[in-house]
Amino acid sequence: MAVDFAQEIRELRTTMESVREVIDLPKLKEQLADLEEQSSAPDLWDDPENGQKVSSAMSRVRGEVERVEGMDARIDDLEVLVEMAEEESDAETRAEAEKELASIQAAVEKLEVRTLLSGEYDEREAVITIRAGAGGVDAADFAEMLMRMYLRWAERHEYPTKVLDTSYAEEAGLKSVTFEVNVPYAYGNLAVEGGTHRLVRISPYDNQGRRQTSFAAVEVVPVIEQTDSIEIPENEIKVDVFRSSGPGGQSVNTTDSAVRMTHIPTGVVVSMQNEKSQIQNRAAALRVLQSRLLLIRKAEEAAERKELAGDIKASWGDQMRSYVLHPYQMVKDLRTGHEVGNTQNVFDGDIDGFIEAGIRWQRGQDKQAD
Repeated sequence: MAVDFAQEIRELRTTMESVREVIDLPKLKEQLADLEEQSSAPDLWDDPENGQKVSSAMSRVRGEVERVEGMDARIDDLEVLVEMAEEESDAETRAEAEKELASIQAAVEKLEVRTLLSGEYDEREAVITIRAGAGGVDAADFAEMLMRMYLRWAERHEYPTKVLDTSYAEEAGLKSVTFEVNVPYAYGNLAVEGGTHRLVRISPYDNQGRRQTSFAAVEVVPVIEQTDSIEIPENEIKVDVFRSSGPGGQSVNTTDSAVRMTHIPTGVVVSMQNEKSQIQNRAAALRVLQSRLLLIRKAEEAAERKELAGDIKASWGDQMRSYVLHPYQMVKDLRTGHEVGNTQNVFDGDIDGFIEAGIRWQRGQDKQAD
C-alpha cells in the first residue's frame, strides 16, 4: 500500500506543534541564553560544583532546542524529497523518502512522550532507591545490576547523578542504594520505573547451578523544593549517627559521619553515608525524607495510591517487570507488554523503550481514573 506522504507529514507537523507548545521553545531559548551568559563569566570555575552544574544545564538545554528545531528542519527536507520523487517519478528517491519518514516518525514519538509529562512533580529531579528483596545473595546482586542499569541510562543521556547512600550486602551486591538523577523531568521519566523487578537466571552463587528467581524494589520520588512546605517537627525525627562502611564492612570513615533518620509517626527511615561530613549527610537525609513524606501526603489526599513505596513488596505476585536470562533471554514489562530480547543492552542502560511505553500506559491509567 502506497504511503500517503501528505497525510503523514501533516500529522508530523501537528504533533510537533504540540511538542513546541508543551516544551515552550521560546522559554528554552531564554534559558539557553542565560546559561551561556553564566558560562562566559570569568569566575565560573572558581566554584567547580557550580561550574559543572551550569555547563551540564547548558548542554542539556541546547540539546533540547536543537532536537526540536532539527526535527522541524528534517520534516521540511522530507517534504522537498517527496516533491522531487513525485515530479521525477523516481522510485529510488521515493524509497529514500519512505525510509526517512519512518525515521522521523520514530524520533517525533520520543519527543511526543515529553508532552505527556504534565503531572504536578514531573518537572522535578528524582531520587531513586533500590532495595534487594526476596532471593538472598542473588537479590542483592540484582539490586546492584539495577543500580548500574539506571546509572548507565543517565550516562547515555549525559544526565548528572549523585549516589547518596550505599548499603552493601555481606557476600555480594547491595542491600540498598539511594541516588539522585539531577536533571529536569527526571522524576516524570523515571516514576514509571517504581515497583518490583524480577530476575530469573542460573545463579552464579549456587554451586549446583540451579535456576534462581530474585526480586528488587525500585522507589522513585521527586526531589523536594523549598516551596513544597514540608516541615517536620524535630520531635518527630529520630537521628542516629554511625560510621560509614564499604564492601565487607571495611571502614571508609574514622568518624561517626553517617546518618540514619527515622520519621517516628510514619516509620519512614532514610540513611545517608556518602557525603564527607555528618552535617552534609544529615541535610541529604532530611531532603530525601521530605520527598518521601511529600508523596505520602499527596497519596493520602488522593485516597492512598498503591504505587507508593510502602506498597512495593519485592516478592511474588507483585512484580511489574521480569528480566529472564534462563532458559531464554527476554525483558518484559508486565503492565505495558513492552519486551526486548537483548537483555545485555537493557542492563547496559538501554531502557528508553520501557520508559516511553510506561509513560503512555500511566497516562492511559490516569485518564481512566478521571
